Amino acid sequence: MAFTSQSLIFRAPASLPSGRLAALSAGRVALRDRGAAFPSVAAASTSMASSDGDEKKETKLWGGRFEEGVTDAVERFTESISYDWQLYKYDIMGSKAHASMLASQGLITAGDRDIILEGLDQIERLIQEGKFEWRKDREDVHMNIEAALIERVGEPAKKLHTARSRNDQIVTDLRLWCRDAIDKILIRIKQLQVSLVMLASKYVDLIVPGYTHLQRAQPVLLPHLLLSYVEQLERDAGRLVNCRERVNFCPLGACALAGTGLPIDRFQTAKDLKFTAPMKNSIDAVSDRDFVLEFLAANSIAAVHLSRIGEEWVLWASEEFGFLTPSDKVSTGSSIMPQKKNPDPMELVRGKSARVVGDLMTVLTLCKGLPQAYNRDLQEDKEPLFDSVKAILGMLEVCTEFAQNISFNSKRIQSSLPAGYLDATTLADYLVKKGVPFRTSHEIVGRSVALCVSKNCQLAELQLDDLKAVHPVFEADVYEYLGVENAVNKFISYGSTGSNQVKKQLEDWRIQLGISS
Repeated sequence: MAFTSQSLIFRAPASLPSGRLAALSAGRVALRDRGAAFPSVAAASTSMASSDGDEKKETKLWGGRFEEGVTDAVERFTESISYDWQLYKYDIMGSKAHASMLASQGLITAGDRDIILEGLDQIERLIQEGKFEWRKDREDVHMNIEAALIERVGEPAKKLHTARSRNDQIVTDLRLWCRDAIDKILIRIKQLQVSLVMLASKYVDLIVPGYTHLQRAQPVLLPHLLLSYVEQLERDAGRLVNCRERVNFCPLGACALAGTGLPIDRFQTAKDLKFTAPMKNSIDAVSDRDFVLEFLAANSIAAVHLSRIGEEWVLWASEEFGFLTPSDKVSTGSSIMPQKKNPDPMELVRGKSARVVGDLMTVLTLCKGLPQAYNRDLQEDKEPLFDSVKAILGMLEVCTEFAQNISFNSKRIQSSLPAGYLDATTLADYLVKKGVPFRTSHEIVGRSVALCVSKNCQLAELQLDDLKAVHPVFEADVYEYLGVENAVNKFISYGSTGSNQVKKQLEDWRIQLGISS
């Protein structure tokens, strides 16, 4: 859904010089003509109607106390139908539950309820078929659907808004939308986790350099590194699951802010909409956006995790590292440099994390100065929310595809392992086992590394006499601790990079994610 081509036309002030006026007029025609090249804009003119111009405007459903209509500028500025139309499914769902409750409570007849439900079904079909006319002069998704329902079924539709306000209506729609969005993200997270576990299973014994401060630190098994991403994603999923629990409370029936004097049954509507329960405080029900903030925060943390994966894989795909190669399916080229093969999807994952974090900052700032209860400012919560969800779903999808289409360059990685004295900490552990205090061991190994630097060799290449010259505690068994393979095999602590520990981690994740052996 997009703005109409009409709403994109520039209107020049009459006071502009004739030359500027002509230039703007030409630009107006060019922009209008461009609509034909962009179907999403051109086609929208048939489905998103505008009230610009001198034609008589429809009286607002809330317009009883007003003698004049709003100006075109105010109408354009305050409309939200250009984006909140996406809530139509949930708006109709909530209206059906509300109508059924009203009938159960004797506030409308069963006949009126059936007429309303049938009318809502017809409107939903029209929307799904792309035949529904969204009108900007009707402001938002609620007014568009209600006005269309009145046109379609008449007087019964005028009873639908009994004991309901747009204040509780919009937040009900939004909670239902968030609930489904979280479920979709959870599916994508699991898909990425499965892809990472499958990738790790292909390289069970591959040792890679582990880094701290982006400097070589200790040798680790590649599956251990890949499973660290899986662990992060599991926490992301947990935050979303917890968020969903708090999302799943029903504000419908709170009305504008104070509830209603009519005998409604909020427990029935909550049950029909599969909410846990109605919200306890009507003021809180219409003004709360904690659930949006929490959802955006969970998305932001997940986006940062994905960005870190992206950063690492972009580095590893460079010539300087050369540790991994993405397939052509997940790579792009250069418009000028014919040799280039770029890991662009992961660069964009890294880039899109910025907008997800920005969406959170937008709504945090939006909410910080609002008095209770509902304020129109809260209209601005939806675009960042929609954007965040769209971005995180895309990031998860492309990370999954990237993980399924990369290979690690074992020979290049193995040839790089001798650099950096990755076995130095394991050598310190050796000395601790010999009874040397760790701080003393640290100093002894430091001097041993300095000796290697002077000789331009690795620790495993030092002669025993060289080591004994550093400290007499060294014995022939020291060579069982030197070299990256020996170093990795010495790790035994729970959760470590030792072979047995990593195999156990892999098996645990296979079981947890339901991956068959």
